[in-house]
Amino acid sequence: MFEVLKTEGKARRGRFTCPHGTVQTPVFMNVGTQGAIKGALSAADLEHIGTQIELSNTYHLHLRLGDQVVRDMGGLHRFMTWNGPILTDSGGFQVFSLASLRKIKEEGVYFASHIDGRKIFMGPEESMRIQSNLGSDIAMAFDECVENPAPYDYVKKSCERTARWLVRCKTELDRLNSLPGAVNPGQVLFGINQGGTYADLRIWHMQEIARLDLPGYAIGGLAVGESTETMYEIIEAVEPYMPADKPRYLMGVGTPSNIIEAVARGVDFFDCVMPARNARHGRLFTWQGAINLKNAKYERDESPIDPECDCPVCRRYSKAYLRHLFKAEEMLAMRLSVMHNLYFYNQLAQRIREAIDGDCFGAFRAEYSEKLSRKI
Repeated sequence: MFEVLKTEGKARRGRFTCPHGTVQTPVFMNVGTQGAIKGALSAADLEHIGTQIELSNTYHLHLRLGDQVVRDMGGLHRFMTWNGPILTDSGGFQVFSLASLRKIKEEGVYFASHIDGRKIFMGPEESMRIQSNLGSDIAMAFDECVENPAPYDYVKKSCERTARWLVRCKTELDRLNSLPGAVNPGQVLFGINQGGTYADLRIWHMQEIARLDLPGYAIGGLAVGESTETMYEIIEAVEPYMPADKPRYLMGVGTPSNIIEAVARGVDFFDCVMPARNARHGRLFTWQGAINLKNAKYERDESPIDPECDCPVCRRYSKAYLRHLFKAEEMLAMRLSVMHNLYFYNQLAQRIREAIDGDCFGAFRAEYSEKLSRKI
């Protein structure tokens, strides 16, 4: 399912194959939490901007619409008319983000719905059943994402529980895939490494879950309060213990520079809401750094967002027009800006792949890691 085609240092150029296609890595996954990209992008738009994997969320689709409805509609691919690979998050991140609305026990997590307050229970088996109904290609393990920093003893107990939950996830997904009528019997499970900012817990947990020989592994629980330097240190600590023949996914990260630096540390998969969220507020990425399109200096600027970009937005519209759309509060402002930012991230991943292919990733990193962190 995954093969490493080339390396440069720890940077890896790979290929991942799943029921709905082959993915070239490193890859950035475009986040459509509820089966849609916030900013009014359709599945057809995702095809046009170079998306390889779409990511949706188990918890949110379970609450709003309902996973059984999606199953009855033929699964998430058919429902949203997206024919490429889909990854579904397990709902584990909501254990962190909805901390005031949940209670964690060995069997799973009890939530109060953030929509209407009704009581919900989700454990490893429930998460796998929901993801099986959605029919994604990659199902993420149900875990606890711990806030950073957190007390060592709590993180240790959480890691041990997440490891036990992973065994339950694997058993249940294997059972579900064997049933007649499974939406996607080729659905695979990725395990998630946890351990907060404690390198020894991270290493222990990675060694523990690697024994299950899953099709892929993620590093979770980062970019949730710790410094960027600490995040990089944790990746460096864990990477030697991650199976070299399996894809590595850094969850919820991050900026263009974060992605370049994580690739340099051996990561293959990325996702983040940042490009779409920033775009909806007029903050756009370019190959010279980030810009705030709402600034007055762009009022009469006839140039595109980025002269180096050949996305559908940059080929047609000026900064002045897009700024006008934001000031006039037109929905088109968000749509076009999100389209540009996601295209930029997809192109960033492509240029990283090309750099590794050409034995020049080190030079690419030296030129762009700092440059793409700038605010113009």
